[in-house]
Amino acid sequence: MSNRQDERDRRRIVEISLDERTVVRRSADVEHERAVAIYDLTEENYFFPVEDDSGPYHLHLSIAENRLLFDIRSNADDPVGTVTLPLLPFRRIVKDYFAICESYYEAIRTASPSKIEAIDMGRRSMHDEGSELLRDRLDGKIEVDFDTARRLFTLICVLHIRG
Repeated sequence: MSNRQDERDRRRIVEISLDERTVVRRSADVEHERAVAIYDLTEENYFFPVEDDSGPYHLHLSIAENRLLFDIRSNADDPVGTVTLPLLPFRRIVKDYFAICESYYEAIRTASPSKIEAIDMGRRSMHDEGSELLRDRLDGKIEVDFDTARRLFTLICVLHIRG
């Protein structure tokens, strides 16, 4: 195996979990988004804690005391570290994203294809904005590519749902 391939294999998430303690119930749409994001993340991602190169990694995401916690562990489940981000910068974008997702799911049931497409474009744009915010906030702590940030942003949104 080449050094480049070895490096790619180490700088990735192989297992991800969410703190489910605060979740009461999620809609089928949200559960589907969560499952797809986790599947896609474990299939392909770039995740590199800048202080550590012992991956691949297990990642547990949770929210505690208005903070987003990235509990990073080695493939052997040994602690690597925890990255903590304040939630305040994410509140507006998550709230706006939830609102546009509601509109999108409602439109799927009743609206014309052109209206659905317009709402979906807005939804994707909002998702991209949240993904870039996450990448900015992780800068200097964890390197992630854009697709990884998008999937992680989806999971951050899922963690915000309190039933």
